[in-house]
Amino acid sequence: MVPLSILDLSPIAENQTPADALKGSLKLAQKAEALGYNRFWLAEHHNMHGIASAATAVVIGHVAGGTKTIRVGSGGVMLPNHAPLVIAEQFGTLEALYPGRIDLGLGRAPGTDGLTARALRRNLDAGAENFPNDVVELMTLLGPAQPGQRVHAVPGENSNVPIWLLGSSLYSAQLAAMLGLPFAFASHFAPDSLMQALAIYREKFQPSAVLDKPYAMAGVMAAPAETDEEGAFLFTSAQQQFVNLRRGTPGRTPKPVHSMDDVWTAHEKIGIEHTFQYALIGSPETVREKTDRFLELTQVDELIVSLPIYDLDKRLRGVEILAGMRDQMAKHAA
Repeated sequence: MVPLSILDLSPIAENQTPADALKGSLKLAQKAEALGYNRFWLAEHHNMHGIASAATAVVIGHVAGGTKTIRVGSGGVMLPNHAPLVIAEQFGTLEALYPGRIDLGLGRAPGTDGLTARALRRNLDAGAENFPNDVVELMTLLGPAQPGQRVHAVPGENSNVPIWLLGSSLYSAQLAAMLGLPFAFASHFAPDSLMQALAIYREKFQPSAVLDKPYAMAGVMAAPAETDEEGAFLFTSAQQQFVNLRRGTPGRTPKPVHSMDDVWTAHEKIGIEHTFQYALIGSPETVREKTDRFLELTQVDELIVSLPIYDLDKRLRGVEILAGMRDQMAKHAA
């Protein structure tokens, strides 16, 4: 079985505060650590009433400080929103506090709407275009000092925090291949380019000081439960969220419902079911079958799951079910 990791957004449920959500993220990370998950990543989003991980580096520090061994990082930091030096200092500080446990995943999108992106005070026209240069600058700031270098990240310099490139299209796959970096594809919400992106990354990969061969990870949504019916019920929270997002009315994580028929239109249903085509929903047996098929299809080196489940206890149980599936698959492979 490939390594199993978790992507978390610190989801704020309808009856919760951001403080509740952040405490829930720590509990989830502690459970994942106890069950042998590889890493726990948090994502940068802004102007989202249902997501508490906007200050991603701060939340990473919160989670890393409450765990001991699991890798903690960003999935990702949206680099066009920030100066590379600021990110180098933030993640250099995290690495100094929690050595050998910090990952820096980078995305090219703003992680928000255009108005909010402007409020983040970066040049929107240059942000995405400068992404490759910003990545290289960030790599330099986190590496050893260069002759004549006048700007230094302190902490950060020579910390060599592992950098990942994240993507939902082909662009970051090509850049990750060119720079010889690990690559994570956001197939949990953008499945269409998954296979092409993985193929491009593997075909064009150039060995680097970081990696001698490609290392690819893919994301999936998951709602593991005791039965298929319960899993489908729990997953309606995610389906409702995406309906609201596409209608331009995003909000907090809604309670699950027994039927989506009165929630979405036929057209919305088709689109959202397509978006979630790789989701691992259902009983342990069903989830294992779906995971087998996904890993066989993609041949990824690592799987990262997002559990958009309203109730924290059910989310924790889902983490247990996935770990049990992983262990069974490992025994079968042996």
